[in-house]
Amino acid sequence: MGVAMFGVVKILIHYQLIILLSWSTEFSAGSERNMSKLTLDGVDVMGERLEKEVLDIIQEKPNLRKISFVAHSVGGLVARYAIGRLYRPPKREVKEDTSGNECKEEPRGTIGGLEAVNFITVASPHLGSRGNKQVPFLFGVTAFEKAASCVIHWIFRRTGRHLFLTDDDEGKPPLLKRMLKDYDEFYFISSLCLFKRRVLYSNVGYDHIVGWRTSSIRRESELPKWEESLNETYPHIVYEEHCKACDADQYETISTEDDGSSDTLEEELVKGLSRVSWEKIDVSFHSSRLRFAAHSIIQVKDEAMHTEGADVIQHMIDHFLT
Repeated sequence: MGVAMFGVVKILIHYQLIILLSWSTEFSAGSERNMSKLTLDGVDVMGERLEKEVLDIIQEKPNLRKISFVAHSVGGLVARYAIGRLYRPPKREVKEDTSGNECKEEPRGTIGGLEAVNFITVASPHLGSRGNKQVPFLFGVTAFEKAASCVIHWIFRRTGRHLFLTDDDEGKPPLLKRMLKDYDEFYFISSLCLFKRRVLYSNVGYDHIVGWRTSSIRRESELPKWEESLNETYPHIVYEEHCKACDADQYETISTEDDGSSDTLEEELVKGLSRVSWEKIDVSFHSSRLRFAAHSIIQVKDEAMHTEGADVIQHMIDHFLT
């Protein structure tokens, strides 16, 4: 595997800034702040760079009113970290109504001063890659998974530690666990709550980089039974689910023993990220001749080779809020 590249493309539509983040082994045009070996510096460092890049764009484009993120693979984690830093809390304002009485308005918080609209991730490892078949190319073999967690930092350095939840910065919990709530001065969960839509696109199989559970934020027992799509418009979309936010009382009714492959930390990640609602879109390229490249097809990484994923992109466009 070559050195990963992390690209950011900026699109402006109807005064809305759309940040597209792609993680691949080839250069992806856009950002000059998370390229080449810089992608190995860690999710947090990349998130800080993305924050600064977004703020620079906002300053350059004073007419912007809204912001959305579309992120592939590790880009989903980087985007979650960045919005936690970009969050601006709501300000209480007192205005007079038409009758002359004062009324207090409770505006929503913002992302860098902009209204948060779409937060979309595509094959992103939200539960990490620490084991329990989260990285399919390790074949679910416990020995391989344990070995990978011990050596991953040799290849992917700090980013690898974050993905395998082996980081221990000054005795703090792993970064992905810290990102389950507002931690220190960062508003990881409050910022996520701001978006009108939160969407997860996941490969149900043949994605040998990011497993179905980790990209769809589900326990093994929650993975739905799916059938080949009969929808001519979106032939590779095989299942859609709208999951409501779970509250603390609901968490207590879910046993951590309901799934033999779960561990305590993974269960914490599932519960924490389920505090907000998600649209979950499951994708299958089982019948594709390039199905083993599902991780790239789902984002149409190469227009010539990965055209079969075009319906997934079209689905994203058709449901995108502007």
